[in-house]
Amino acid sequence: MSEKYILQMKDIVKRFSTVTVLKSVNFQVREGEIHALCGENGAGKSTMMKILSGYYPYGEYEGEILIDGQSQHFAGTRESSAAGIEIIYQELEVAGNLTVAENIYLGSEPVRRGVIDKEAMIHGAASILQRLKVDLDPNIKVEKLGVGMKQMVVIAKALLKKPKVLILDEPSAALSEAETENLLSILRELKAQGVTCVYISHRLDEVMEIADMITVIRDGESITTQPRSAMDKDQLIRYMVGRSLVDQFAGRVITGAQSEEDVVLRAEHLDAVHPRTGKQILRDVSFDLRRGEILGFAGLIGAGRTETVMAIMGVLDAKVTGTITLEGKPVRNKTPREVIDQGINIVTEDRRVYGLVPDEDIKSNVILSSLDKVSTGGVIRQNEVIRLTNDSMKKLKIRARSIDQEVSRLSGGNQQKVIIAKALLTEPKVLILDEPTRGIDVGAKAEIYQIMEDLVEQGVSIIMVSSELPEILGMADRVAVMCEGSLTAILDNHDLTQETIMRYATEVGA
Repeated sequence: MSEKYILQMKDIVKRFSTVTVLKSVNFQVREGEIHALCGENGAGKSTMMKILSGYYPYGEYEGEILIDGQSQHFAGTRESSAAGIEIIYQELEVAGNLTVAENIYLGSEPVRRGVIDKEAMIHGAASILQRLKVDLDPNIKVEKLGVGMKQMVVIAKALLKKPKVLILDEPSAALSEAETENLLSILRELKAQGVTCVYISHRLDEVMEIADMITVIRDGESITTQPRSAMDKDQLIRYMVGRSLVDQFAGRVITGAQSEEDVVLRAEHLDAVHPRTGKQILRDVSFDLRRGEILGFAGLIGAGRTETVMAIMGVLDAKVTGTITLEGKPVRNKTPREVIDQGINIVTEDRRVYGLVPDEDIKSNVILSSLDKVSTGGVIRQNEVIRLTNDSMKKLKIRARSIDQEVSRLSGGNQQKVIIAKALLTEPKVLILDEPTRGIDVGAKAEIYQIMEDLVEQGVSIIMVSSELPEILGMADRVAVMCEGSLTAILDNHDLTQETIMRYATEVGA
């Protein structure tokens, strides 16, 4: 690893109106290293990257950017790219109707005699993919690829431009464990080839595994830059949030329910078959949920966890058979509205697509499922909207300028709280949380866990689907483990280990 700084951001100050969001931030990256940039949502990481990418041009911030020691005054994103900065964002930008090769060369197509040279494009794409050690046909349409392979296409496109610094923003957020391991392996290979990487992630285990150096920013200020070997995960968390989060899980005393009347929700013999392909999605899934408990659903990607809760909500694209009862009464689930009215609600896995109206303000999102509570004769009572929204913001500690702020401008953790607030206004007996802390920082995670603890103390029953086993072990009273559409075990969370969960998650009938 070189001692030469290939990227320097010196004393960067950025203001929005009267609010200073970056306060003399410094960030320096050595050539050939993997440098992790860490901080809670709202710490200023995205603003830093927008400055570096040219999205906020020179003149809209104070301070200096140097690439290879040369001062840069980017007027836009093209100039940043031309200087050697390539950023791969969490939301992958691909054209699904084009081939792998066409995506890699999009905007940089080789031309021969005035016509795009497809043969050169295919050969070049194959060469870059080989460099990444990715076995992928350059002629296949990108829409046929999974998220992991789409990401490889985006990385290949960035490498085509021979970047001096490759920046990956939350690259593993939508990846399976195996795909994440593959990504980290590829980054190590790129490092060996001399590529400099900046790695931005809330998954601190990945940071501790892959990074050479770590920079932490908090509340728009530089906190520390240290070799990864000089700090452990707990220290990193303290730097990020300014306090220890050793007790981030509520440490609930597991009591369980002993009598039949404690069962709130029961699913029996759920089967689901895809209506067009005939593929079996769920196989004989049966479980019960008890009053005031958290039932965790664990399993690998594609195990059927989300499909199970979508079947309960009546939105699974499949022919579903079996029975679902709430407090002994059959659940009518022809529409989600029916399910919500009976006392079951869900916070979905993809909050941006299914949970929020991003261009609307906080109050409009919060009351979206409870319009009957705030309207008379079809006319919305704005005073009641304001009261309920302010109450929700106070109870859930939603941080925003006002209830009129667009939810798209909130941090991930605060967006998640808005969706939870919307669900809680319907007064659910059962709340389903599908990946409740995905893509949010460690401080916001602790607050979500406390909200869950408060709810179960009030008698609400929770189904929590999570891919993070520490989260499952830290929060669930019992753990339902799924594999290939089947429920392989329901385990009491007494001395339960990740290894035991994984054994049931990888073997049908284990």
